[in-house]
Amino acid sequence: MSETYLIRGARILGGEAADILVRDGAIAEVGQGLDGSGAQVVDAAGLVALPGLVDLHTHLREPGREDAETVESGTRAAAVGGYTAVHAMANTDPVADTAGVVEQVWRLGREAGYCDVHPVGAVTRGIAGEQLAELGAMADSAARVRVFSDDGHCVSDAVIMRRALEYVKAFDGVVAQHAQEPRLTEGAQMNEGEMSAALGLRGWPAVAEEAIIARDVLLAQHVGSRLHVCHVSTAGSVEILRWAKSKGCPVTAEVTPHHLLLDDTRAGTYDPIFKVNPPLRTAADVDALRRALADGTIDCVATDHAPHPVEAKETEWAVAAMGMVGLETALPVVQEAMVETGLLDWAGVADRMSVQPARIGRLSGQGRPLETGSPANITLYDPSPRRAVDPSALASKSRNTPFAGLELPGRVVATFLRGKPTVLEGKLQ
Repeated sequence: MSETYLIRGARILGGEAADILVRDGAIAEVGQGLDGSGAQVVDAAGLVALPGLVDLHTHLREPGREDAETVESGTRAAAVGGYTAVHAMANTDPVADTAGVVEQVWRLGREAGYCDVHPVGAVTRGIAGEQLAELGAMADSAARVRVFSDDGHCVSDAVIMRRALEYVKAFDGVVAQHAQEPRLTEGAQMNEGEMSAALGLRGWPAVAEEAIIARDVLLAQHVGSRLHVCHVSTAGSVEILRWAKSKGCPVTAEVTPHHLLLDDTRAGTYDPIFKVNPPLRTAADVDALRRALADGTIDCVATDHAPHPVEAKETEWAVAAMGMVGLETALPVVQEAMVETGLLDWAGVADRMSVQPARIGRLSGQGRPLETGSPANITLYDPSPRRAVDPSALASKSRNTPFAGLELPGRVVATFLRGKPTVLEGKLQ
């Protein structure tokens, strides 16, 4: 028998306070002064209620790099961050390029139970960029894969990219491109610009991202297939996406929390915690990304949660691994960058962090309105407190957060996955 919960006095999407009755995994009723007889009451006065967050871009590292993260530890971190679904990227070991591997990841997610895990299939075998992977078999598998990406590597061969776009049309899939022209970024260490020159680090030009996006939106338009652009980082990329959408190109895009808040001046300390792919860009790029997320040119926020063991980050910049953890700080960062600046309201946050990623990933049970009959995937968030980020308190197995010591607003108080609390009073259940 499933438990019944009465969420009392939550501000749905930041609006007027209302009660939400949760029964049998669904929202049974929404209204004022609901009867809580027989229900466990959750006091949500002052809390914002959002549909459970959905991440299109998570690295769970399992199989192969369980020293950095596992499906269980990564989904625990996701729940603490308010997520009820994540898409697990394919650059594992072995690579998730067959039905067998994606089903393994999917089953590990079901066993952990903290949030839904939707494996992302590799576009090419071994993410080597040479031969298409088993796209159809992964789509037909128990994991029902609909998002395909060689993330960490760009599908740089235009012919391979075209074939992938053509192939996924058959089952309404989407190719998520890591836009990075490899020949323009060999040995690159950080954004190419004044800071890279001052620090003596090899620069990573914005055009390396922009050239691939320009090519791929034209390919997607030609083929009539869905393209998704991962971790957009430059103002030039925003302009290309804006043009493509004005022409009706079937393209969507994501931005990471760290690209919304941090710029390339952070590299001035030579601290590899700020080394990431794509690199942190200029303050002007950050401003363009925020405005693009606000106006819908960029569709959603995706964490690119990239855990690494201590030894991979606590080393000299040149050999340090690229990537940052992000699941547990995403909502506070978005509040800081977008809500506190007046660029988004809470309904906009729900759209960019739940509705749109669920739509892009074709997740019918996620990103639904908080209304009667919807699955009870709910995040309760307190936007009022401010506190410094403590890496030692993270649920993730890794600690490589660029926000360590930074004071951010808000905290996730509760997360419900189909009516079952995975987090209550800020604590994992």
